[in-house]
Amino acid sequence: MLNKRAVEYAIRIGLALNCEIVEQTQFHRKNYYYPDLPKGFQTTQYDYPIVSDGRVVIEGEDGEHVVRIRRAHMEEDPGRLMHMGTIDRSRGTLIDYNRSGMALIEIVSEPDMRSPREARRFLDKLRNILEYLDVFDSTLEGSMRVDANISIAGGDRTEVKNISSHKGAERALLYEIMRQKNIKRRGEEVVMETRHFDEARGVTISMRTKEEEHDYRYFPEPDLVPMRVGSWVEGILETLPELPDARRSRFISDYGMVDTHAKALTSDIRVADFYEEVASKVDPAAAAVWVSDVLKGELNYRDLTVASFTVEDMVKIIELVVSGKVTEKAAVEIIRTILDEGGSPMDIVKEKGLLKVEGDVVDQAVEAVLKENPQALEDYFAGKEKSLNFLVGQVMKKTRGRADARSVREMMLEEIDKNYR
Repeated sequence: MLNKRAVEYAIRIGLALNCEIVEQTQFHRKNYYYPDLPKGFQTTQYDYPIVSDGRVVIEGEDGEHVVRIRRAHMEEDPGRLMHMGTIDRSRGTLIDYNRSGMALIEIVSEPDMRSPREARRFLDKLRNILEYLDVFDSTLEGSMRVDANISIAGGDRTEVKNISSHKGAERALLYEIMRQKNIKRRGEEVVMETRHFDEARGVTISMRTKEEEHDYRYFPEPDLVPMRVGSWVEGILETLPELPDARRSRFISDYGMVDTHAKALTSDIRVADFYEEVASKVDPAAAAVWVSDVLKGELNYRDLTVASFTVEDMVKIIELVVSGKVTEKAAVEIIRTILDEGGSPMDIVKEKGLLKVEGDVVDQAVEAVLKENPQALEDYFAGKEKSLNFLVGQVMKKTRGRADARSVREMMLEEIDKNYR
């Protein structure tokens, strides 16, 4: 029996990828014997894909670049082969049938990507769109897999199957380019085949020669009648969420942020949602800087998601900086402490003594640093601007980052002009 929700998801994906939706579609049986499909055939949409002729705009090597979508069709997922060791040196193979028979959609692009990097950017953009559509769970292993096809100099193509990550796809393509170039240099021809990418070794391994379409002996699926979907499309279109490109444009127009911040924030729907909550409570411009430049970087470094941080803590930290109670450096330390050890912003400020110091405390630190570093002062007078940065850094060190660097620089110049000229 066909899963209605799977059909709705396929239409949503087609609309988001600017595809044409067919009025009627049907399923076929793709016949082949392989351990991951014990019934001997796969139910798929051979010549009748539910959507076709779409496009996705990515950031190419030389500006915006259009990748055409040839088709997207529904089919059933086979099982998963689990090799005991590498695929070419396995001591045995286990088969996991937990996902066998589940609905999946295969999205096929045209050969419009000109480099492995562009291929990875396409995959990142596609994943971004699918997350916004809420049609798959990106946290589940194997929820998005990649089959990468590549050929060079007009030769036969090879297909690298079931790559589990976007980085892996880029690495596999880079390796294949090198492998195929070496074959050409030897005066040999590239064999049309299916290959496996070994993530650990960074190499592709031959699995089997590539089958032709007639090898699969397609015929109409007798247990599933042809399906009309035209009447669903309008209703599904009305429920489509705001997609990444539209949200990015809105962030720029509504919040006045620069494009780099808008890209960084909208590239992850959870981060974009987080930002909008923060921006509703503090200055949106400050929120854009702190969420995209600082928090996101700290999360990526620790391989964490934005769920590891609360909106309330981010709002409080920004308020502390904007009000002048803590320096930007201290605010970064607060964020790192929350991620590494936990705690609330105010408790961390009290425990670590991070409240900004001003007035006499900074004056005394400036005077002490100038007396302790006569050589740096001489270098500054000799025209070496870096020496001034060094002196400011020494004051920041003495105040444990609790002084405002811009104010320290101004006070340093005043003190030099007043007592050292």
